[in-house]
Order: sequence, then C-alpha cells, then structure tokens
Amino acid sequence: MNVKPDFSKGRNLAETAPAFLSVWDIHAYYGESYIVQGVDFNVHEGEILALLGRNGAGKTSTLRAIARLDNPAITHGEVWLDHQPLHLMNSYKAAQAGIALVPEDRRIIAGLTVEENLKLAQIAPPIGWSIERLYELFPRLGERRMQEGVTLSGGEQQMLAIARALARDIKVLLLDEPYEGLAPVIVDEIERTLRTIKEQGITTVIVEQNAVRALELADRSVILDTGTVVFDGSAAEVLQNKELREEYLAI
Repeated sequence: MNVKPDFSKGRNLAETAPAFLSVWDIHAYYGESYIVQGVDFNVHEGEILALLGRNGAGKTSTLRAIARLDNPAITHGEVWLDHQPLHLMNSYKAAQAGIALVPEDRRIIAGLTVEENLKLAQIAPPIGWSIERLYELFPRLGERRMQEGVTLSGGEQQMLAIARALARDIKVLLLDEPYEGLAPVIVDEIERTLRTIKEQGITTVIVEQNAVRALELADRSVILDTGTVVFDGSAAEVLQNKELREEYLAI
C-alpha cells in the first residue's frame, strides 16, 4: 500500500498553539505498517517531556517522525517548532530549524576522535556550544578528546552523542533511550547534565524504558499505547498513579 501524505486538513498550529513544539494528529507508516496513529501533544519551551509506553507503543517512531527521518513516513498531521512547519521539511531542514535527535545506537563515527566527532558536527552552520564549553559540561570528554569515539565506555559515548547534538544550535533535543545499559551512577551524571541543558532553555523530549528515572527528571509526561496517546499530564501524576503505571508502563 502506498499512502501519499495529506497535510491539507491540518490546523495551522503556528497561529493557534501556544506551545514551542506542537505535534498534531500525526499518522505515520513503515511501508504498510501503521505505527503512529493520530498522536497529539505539545511541549513548552525549556520543558522536559517524558514520552513513555511499553515496547512497540510507537515512542521511537514518534521521535523519528518529529525529526523528519524518511521512516516512518508521515501521511497526515502537522509538526510545528517555534512557528516553523517541520512536517513540510526533510530531516536536513528540520535539523537546521533546531531539531536534534540522539538515537538509541548513538551513531558515534568510527575512526574519529572525540574532538573530531564534535568538530564534524560544526562543519556547517548553525553552530551551537563551543568545543571548550562542551568539555566543561562533560569533563570526561575533555580528558579523552584525542581518543577514538567508538572506544569510549557506553556512558561516555552517550555523553559524546549529547555533546555532538549541542555542538549545533538546537532548540529541541530528542533523546531515545539515553539510559540503556548504563550504570546508575552514570545515569545520575547524565541527568545532572540534562538539568543543566534545561537551565539553558533547551527543550527536551526523552524516550526511556527506565520510566521512573525519566519521570523523576521530567516536568510532564505523554504515554503512548499502540501508537496513540492515552495520557498527557504532569510527570508527578504518573508517579503517584499506580494503576496508570501498571496498565501502560508495567511498573
């Protein structure tokens, strides 16, 4: 089945939505597989949103759709960032508009040092944080600046992936499973970093299977189930609602 995009029925959220990032009724497919089924949510500037759900709920697919990657393909709906229509852009243009996706596999470039990975991110504008500022945020990366990036520990590679995103001038940081496989002490360090990033006014959407840690960090939460939104509210409310956690998060 070939489904052609249809954006003609969408609302102009650049005019109607007060949020910084607005996702309205997006539907997206991997080939014939209908994955994202009418997802709606808003994220305000400087907010941390935890996008949660069981495996297969559509979380990563929603992040990829927002970042305008080729798969999944959005067939209907709108995504607006700071009055810019991301749904009309490809991934390159969305990145220029301020979207940065840190994928689950981190995508550290083999054969390049830590510093070369960061410099490559700044090869073209818009340029974000300076290399030295990134080393202040992640002292471990400064210590390992001449080490090949793929030889770092898992936690250090996650730091490098986040630093590489901040090396660009971004507005929204999309994080896919940033805590996966990391020791609790490293998770603590990354959380401190994300709070620092928030203080700088950067908006963050985090997808994470460690739902409790994500909720403790986040301001708000959206929960997905089979590609649709089943909860949109404060992170504290999810932490306090045992039935909600057991039904949709299995915790």
